[in-house]
Amino acid sequence: MKQQLMEMLAERKDEMIQIRRHLHENPELSFKEETTAQYILDFYKGKDVEVQSNVGNGYGIVVTIRGGKPGKTIALRADFDALPIFEETGLPFKSKNEGVMHACAHDGHTAYLLVLADCLIQLKDEIPGTIKIIHQHAEEVPPGGAKSIVESGTLDDVENIFGIHLLPTDPAGFVGYHSGYSMAGRSYLKLRIQGVGGHGSSPHKANDAIVAGAYFVTAVQTIISRRLNPFDMGVITIGSFDGKGTFNVIRDHVELEGDIRYMSDETKEIIGQELRRIADGIGAEFGVQCELTFTPDYPPLYNDPEMTELVRKSLEGADDPDIKKVTEYPMMSPSDDFAYYLEKIPGCYFYIGCTPKGVEQPYFNHHPKFDIDEDALIVAAKAVGCVVCGYYGM
Repeated sequence: MKQQLMEMLAERKDEMIQIRRHLHENPELSFKEETTAQYILDFYKGKDVEVQSNVGNGYGIVVTIRGGKPGKTIALRADFDALPIFEETGLPFKSKNEGVMHACAHDGHTAYLLVLADCLIQLKDEIPGTIKIIHQHAEEVPPGGAKSIVESGTLDDVENIFGIHLLPTDPAGFVGYHSGYSMAGRSYLKLRIQGVGGHGSSPHKANDAIVAGAYFVTAVQTIISRRLNPFDMGVITIGSFDGKGTFNVIRDHVELEGDIRYMSDETKEIIGQELRRIADGIGAEFGVQCELTFTPDYPPLYNDPEMTELVRKSLEGADDPDIKKVTEYPMMSPSDDFAYYLEKIPGCYFYIGCTPKGVEQPYFNHHPKFDIDEDALIVAAKAVGCVVCGYYGM
């Protein structure tokens, strides 16, 4: 069956590219993907599958392919939301929705999985089990779509789950994997500092919120350097410092927002505790009021070692010209709400190289000039197809 599946996918490579380009031209933001969801639903019309729409807290879709033989139930997932980015690629199929862009390859994820799912539907009589195809909304914006799909109960019968992400770290043909903790968890930080405003000539009559905020920006980096175990991963980035005012007026309040990454729940708790301690100390030292918000978004992503080994073996034994190299990747600091699936269901999330041809230093995901080598679509489809066949022993 594997050989037959690979041949079917190869014949539909151009279709994957056409789907990807259509989706790229028509991106929609998280929780607003109504047209994209309808496009996906239309793709499955008339096919011998069960389709559930509006799964979870948005436009999630779950397609159930029941094999002709009894066996285990697995799930495959692709996300389909875009980002609030003005596209600068200059592609002939660039976004028609100004200020919205598929800058994280979710268009490619959806394109490969639609075609792979259709091929599996055609071969379903040979499949010894059930495959659930998850087309997930809202990966980019917390609380995301994955957690709500898990909580919906739709996947309660799923025993293992797999997914991929296109990354421009390697050329098309490269497939990467990592066992255990593989991607960082993420939390959101917001701090409002309320001081006392005043005239720039008389700072002694005010409590300067900007000075207090500047101290906070510096102090929080000591959490990483002096409070975490040196072998634990942690990052605190203050990405927004809203202190705009007039040059000779002491600002009475500022707001800061930040992004926090970590590779374990223990590290998350330490960072949260230390942030509160520093905020309380700044309040006392500068005579200001500090209102701290610390909101965990996505948990660290943990790849089950057994399922990761299955992925490695399946891909190394693929014997396919499109899968050129299978390699172990290091842990990565980006986050993905696929982690919610893996908290409940053992599985593996792995990576497909997509560096555009002729580019030595590609733009990374979320950049306005981000693009992919569309040959990566067939690699993704074949790689996940090989994993399915390896899982079922086909």
